[in-house]
Amino acid sequence: MLLDRFGPRRVLAALLVFAAAGALLFGLAQGVAALALGRALLGLGVSGCLMGSIKAFTLWFPLSRLATLNGWILAIGALGAMSATAPVEALAGAAGWRAVFYVLAACCAAVAALIFFVVPERALAGGSETWSRQFSEIGAILSSVYFWRVALPLIVVHGAYQALQGLWLAPWLADIGGQSRPEAARTLLAGSLAYGVGSVVFGTLADRMAGRLAAFKVGMTLAVGAFFALAAGARTGTHAIVMVYGFGACAAALPYAILSQHFPRGLTGRVITASNIFMFLASFAFQWGIGVLLRLWPAEQGRYPAEGYAVAFGIVGVLQLAVLLWLLPLPEKAD
Repeated sequence: MLLDRFGPRRVLAALLVFAAAGALLFGLAQGVAALALGRALLGLGVSGCLMGSIKAFTLWFPLSRLATLNGWILAIGALGAMSATAPVEALAGAAGWRAVFYVLAACCAAVAALIFFVVPERALAGGSETWSRQFSEIGAILSSVYFWRVALPLIVVHGAYQALQGLWLAPWLADIGGQSRPEAARTLLAGSLAYGVGSVVFGTLADRMAGRLAAFKVGMTLAVGAFFALAAGARTGTHAIVMVYGFGACAAALPYAILSQHFPRGLTGRVITASNIFMFLASFAFQWGIGVLLRLWPAEQGRYPAEGYAVAFGIVGVLQLAVLLWLLPLPEKAD
């Protein structure tokens, strides 16, 4: 709602100040409470980054280029995911983990200043709406069947990808794949690189071929297939599977363009964030739920057994397959 009302420049500049404060607090923290508060401020501060970028694209560029632009912004974002693997491992080893957060705080503050002082303003289609009307239009979005058919694969499939990339893939690589910590970091780096490449490929092809929905279906199918290979406990070709998984999962950028074109331009901030907030809720639920299920099996020497991963990943995989099967029959030009 704030993005639609005040625009991405002011909203993102303000939020990134909280991100800078959170990173600094995390680096200075001496206890769990301060770590938790710093992490919460970081989460709040970066919460609008992707959505703010997409909102800015809808203001400054024709919607026919939106998938390409969204692909590029995800590819740039993938640089952050890549830096959180082997590069951060190296920096933390050389200078300590606190130094990582001091650098992050400085970067967030610098970006906030650049956005506020350099980025120009742009007229907003919904900037004059009342708060009550903005709230009522969220209900109209959430009551749309088309919204859910496009958004659910993003919510479930990409939510699962974030749960694995952010938490459970590294333990899986160690427990099932038998990889050391440096090897797992390199595998995660390769997956993030494939994610970045796929973001550009899917976005560019979708706009040039005017087939955003078709490209979305292909990417989600690749991601779900690779996920089931992990759930099955594949011990060979793990590097390639993780790269295919990242390459396919990045097609989740396409729903933002698909939904932005389906709804009025003044609603784009609420449309894309409505799908995004559910995706993060799903990611949290998957992170937590996988952990709960894995603990049903006793860990041996700090490692969870293959049966636990098979059950936990299998349940998440079935949910992904269900939303994919609902998406696949949807025509490119749906009402």
